Amino acid sequence: MIRLGRAGREVLRWGGPGLLGAAPRRGAEVLVGAAGGKQRSGIAEILMNRPHARNSLGKVFVNELFSVLEQLRSDEKVRVVVFKSEVKGVFCAGADLKERAKMNDEEVGHFVRRLRHLMDEIAALPVPTIAAIDGYALGGGLELALACDLRVAASSAKMGLIETTRGLLPGAGGTQRLPRCVGIGLAKELIFTGRQIDGQAAFSMGLVNHAVPQNSEGDAAYQRALTLAEEILPQAPFAVKMGKLAINRGMEVDIASGMAIEGMCYAQNIPTRDRQEGMAAFREKRPPQFTGK
Repeated sequence: MIRLGRAGREVLRWGGPGLLGAAPRRGAEVLVGAAGGKQRSGIAEILMNRPHARNSLGKVFVNELFSVLEQLRSDEKVRVVVFKSEVKGVFCAGADLKERAKMNDEEVGHFVRRLRHLMDEIAALPVPTIAAIDGYALGGGLELALACDLRVAASSAKMGLIETTRGLLPGAGGTQRLPRCVGIGLAKELIFTGRQIDGQAAFSMGLVNHAVPQNSEGDAAYQRALTLAEEILPQAPFAVKMGKLAINRGMEVDIASGMAIEGMCYAQNIPTRDRQEGMAAFREKRPPQFTGK
């Protein structure tokens, strides 16, 4: 089933298990869309759709995200993944505290470990990922956005690791990814205070790549995220994947080891057809036609 979006753009191929091109699954909390048309054919959209709980991270929601990620990981047609909300005014409100309240201590520990693993799986997707934050991204919702490679926010969006205001601390990667993003001092201040900041403040401290004024449709960050995805789309897919791998692995080690990682990633890129196509296109003064091979 294909749903037409604004201006007639082919937006979604609904799915659950089987995802792209699959039949719609009634009541799904996570949907996946394949943006249509020649320009956007390599952009997958993960659509969070849990309106009654503001996209909070409940068990079913998390299980469906794992399923979506597993199938996107092996889809060679996908070159960029955009995370967006189908619920107006919220990206992801964080943990489902009503569900959490029914768990004993052991169950809480198990579920938080599963959330941490989910964020690691998002970060490990081989293609670039972009979070489109058009509303609230709090607690685990911000941790989800931090697991993405790039973040775009509406200026009016609200973000924060608010766990200390609930007697908790960030447990799905926030204590590690936020300082790597904004620096140790700012990360400590934001986590210790549980402060919420808007999109413009997030941009000024480097938490998001772009902050844009919200539009009347409430999807300004999503539209900017698509524009960013379209800038990535024409580039050599394997080179982009190796660039992501080199950056991610290199950030975990000293610079000498990082240079060795870059060298190994570059060596894998040398024999690709895309590298040869890039050189040929440069010589012939034409746009390259990359295939990911």
